[in-house]
Amino acid sequence: MNIQQIRNATIVVEYAGKKFLIDPMLAEKGTYPPFRNSARQDKYNPLVSLPASIEQIIQDIDAVIVTHLHLDHWDDAAKEALPKQIKVFSQNEDDASEIRNAGFQNVEVLKENTVFEGIQLTKTNGEHGRGEILKLLGLVCGVVFNHSSEKTLYVAGDTVWYDEVQNVIDTHKPAIIVVNAGDNQFNEGGSLVMGKEDVYEVYKAAPNAKIIAVHMEAVNHWTLSREELKSFANEKGISSNILVPDDGESYSF
Repeated sequence: MNIQQIRNATIVVEYAGKKFLIDPMLAEKGTYPPFRNSARQDKYNPLVSLPASIEQIIQDIDAVIVTHLHLDHWDDAAKEALPKQIKVFSQNEDDASEIRNAGFQNVEVLKENTVFEGIQLTKTNGEHGRGEILKLLGLVCGVVFNHSSEKTLYVAGDTVWYDEVQNVIDTHKPAIIVVNAGDNQFNEGGSLVMGKEDVYEVYKAAPNAKIIAVHMEAVNHWTLSREELKSFANEKGISSNILVPDDGESYSF
């Protein structure tokens, strides 16, 4: 498999001969207002440019996976750029209806036994924060990829560490785990996605896995930088397990 970090949570996964685009936020730098009630109110999103042209990023994509419909995972630029007949997977029927309303004709809801071109895709649950903030942010998902020719991959999506992430790791024993680790926050309510301590919990649950940290430094409400996460991994002696890609960087396994 090959996993390329594009920007924020947007990644391209080549797996068992198929190419997946996950959570496409494809707008030009500075297109959208900042997320309110959070840091950097003078900065428009996304904070950084794409590492390649949209045409290059979406070239030869076989399927798109949208873990939820927040702007930094599924934006107007992605809706405009992607061919309307492309296969799109969503977390539930509500999201699927919205994606269909944007003109997409081949939308399927992820289940626990979804199969696409011989690849098993298992929807996983996530919690987009802790406590009261969950009611505001709504449902999210992740996905586990399985194929006989590949190692197991777990893309956790917008979730903090909690017991269901542990359960997914225990059940599927992924060799590769992608976590959204910018510790994004509003001014109150705590972490919306994983921070460095959450990443450490993932490591402890899967000490032999490679953990790729994405969703960093691309939207205004991030609080954990790449350098801080790298320093933390060094301090814990786990830097060989925690991969922190720059935008455009890719890994093969």
